[in-house]
Amino acid sequence: MTYHHLSREERYQISALLKEGLTQAQIALNLGRHKSTINREIACNTGFRGYRSKQADHLATVRSEGCRNAPRISAQVWIDLEKQLEKQFSPERIAASINISHETIYRHIYADKASGGDLWRHLRCQKKRRKRYGGGRDRRGQIVDRRPISERPAYIEKRRQVGHWEGDTIIGANHKQAIVSLVERKTGYAVLAKVTQKTSDLVSSAIIRRLKGVAALVKTIT
Repeated sequence: MTYHHLSREERYQISALLKEGLTQAQIALNLGRHKSTINREIACNTGFRGYRSKQADHLATVRSEGCRNAPRISAQVWIDLEKQLEKQFSPERIAASINISHETIYRHIYADKASGGDLWRHLRCQKKRRKRYGGGRDRRGQIVDRRPISERPAYIEKRRQVGHWEGDTIIGANHKQAIVSLVERKTGYAVLAKVTQKTSDLVSSAIIRRLKGVAALVKTIT
């Protein structure tokens, strides 16, 4: 059986499901992965602030660049490269003078940015941030007419009753498709549903459909 590396989307799912309190075995079942794959991913890519998807993806990328099959680039070459970047040389111009592709240079720049560095500031072409309308509020990923968690009754926090579900969404590439995750707060039982767009109608329909399936399963068992 061929092993495939975890994708960025799968790491987002792992991060979200960990926050929901799922065990590594439950996460593996939801993602269709072997438990050892999830164990290894969390053990290798967890930072001081826990497992975070962006950081995990960055750590995995850096590690893959340093594996035995990757080309070796000396520390001195990186130092010389960064000096040329500070002089506002483009990655394409730098690549023409050293034996490194401009794609590798861009990956190095954005990996440095993800870890808090400022090499990206030396790129000559910077896209200006466009002002968003609507009073500066970021409305990405929000559901219309949603009820805030502050309205949840206090007794639910005690997790003494079965039947209280908590939902979240995992956004896909380009903010198009999404995965709806539902976790029963007392048992930790989780279900997932895929939606083509994160609209209130589609998300609500997916939640109702999945919970009806759970109700039917419980009915057959009891």
